[in-house]
Amino acid sequence: MDEQGPQGRGQRPRAGGLHDRLLESLGPAITGGDYPPGTVLRTDELERRYDVSRTVVREAVRVLESMHLVESRRRVGVTVRPTEEWDVFDPQIIRWRLAGPDRPRQLRSLTALRSAIEPAAAALAAGHATPEQCAELTEHALNMVATSRGQQLPAYLIHDVAFHRVILRASGNEMFARLGDVVAEVLTGRTQHRVMFTDPDPEAVTLHVRVAEAVRAGDAEAAERYTREITVGALRELDILAP
Repeated sequence: MDEQGPQGRGQRPRAGGLHDRLLESLGPAITGGDYPPGTVLRTDELERRYDVSRTVVREAVRVLESMHLVESRRRVGVTVRPTEEWDVFDPQIIRWRLAGPDRPRQLRSLTALRSAIEPAAAALAAGHATPEQCAELTEHALNMVATSRGQQLPAYLIHDVAFHRVILRASGNEMFARLGDVVAEVLTGRTQHRVMFTDPDPEAVTLHVRVAEAVRAGDAEAAERYTREITVGALRELDILAP
């Protein structure tokens, strides 16, 4: 399951075709600020603008409503909701925002979230991780080492995402575990939008190995400390690559 990357848990089914294309136009336009909060999107105008049927518009709007990006009102139309009401943990919204003009701020916000959650999750994992989860962490950490040189970022990403998913699951806290898709989107977005060095920071790679060792040893203090150093390093990278 870990190797599924950001397309794992929580990914809503895609309808494909016209509905899919409309959603991929409207979603980024809303999250990117082309349609700011309070904007009214009328169904008939959307039909003409995107050359689609009313049924297609309604299907796309239904998905956007489920994300709390818009709300529909009779005789008013589809209104873009305030940013603070959006389901900002939805992986698709994260993906759209990372592809938009607000990428640096979104990356910083998400990395700050990681710095608050992941060290605590690692400390809990040191007390709750099963032998199988410890083995997974070690395997992914060693694979991160193996793919950390020679500009192998796509391969490195697979194991980076899997490593952090295991940490969150191994915490034994179901709330932390549900953030696996969020963390996956952050890590994937950094790679896809080149907000990373061509080879990962050697210190960060080593820290992942140390986290795996600390979790296996049941050393909660060390697991938390090393994980915090990872997230602090990620914030430092943003200062350089996405100021």
